[in-house]
Amino acid sequence: MVEVALRSVEDPDLDALYELMRDPESVRMAAFIARDPNDREAFDLHMAKLRTSPDLILRAVTGDGRFLGTIGRFFVEGDAEITYWIDRAVWGRGVASGALALFLEMVEDRPLYARAASDNLGSLRVLQKEGFCAIGTEVAYASARDAEIEETILRLDC
Repeated sequence: MVEVALRSVEDPDLDALYELMRDPESVRMAAFIARDPNDREAFDLHMAKLRTSPDLILRAVTGDGRFLGTIGRFFVEGDAEITYWIDRAVWGRGVASGALALFLEMVEDRPLYARAASDNLGSLRVLQKEGFCAIGTEVAYASARDAEIEETILRLDC
């Protein structure tokens, strides 16, 4: 099992994160992504905004000292929501679960919401394992799939 830790996102992480967020299978599973994952300028602008936002908590996920992704909390219409992006090379190895467990210890917002494409069974399992329960679904346009898909909405403290 990989020893997972969280730390602040550092400048050298951005190149690795950009590459992770361009992986075709990861993009398909995430479904709801930036318009063009290959637009480095848009990525850099977005990350600069995120890293300076006082309302956002953003952490790098590391495993055995290596950068493996990010996890964060942001607000949508006043509701705290969580998001994460993990390197596909370590899917199924407990990295997302470990990162989420650590993140939930530091983030006190409750209820805390999450969303995942309804066919993203791995992500749904990670969230449910940490106590999130499905509270509904929505159909929305997913730019990564160029189609409307069903998204499951989950809440922690339900």
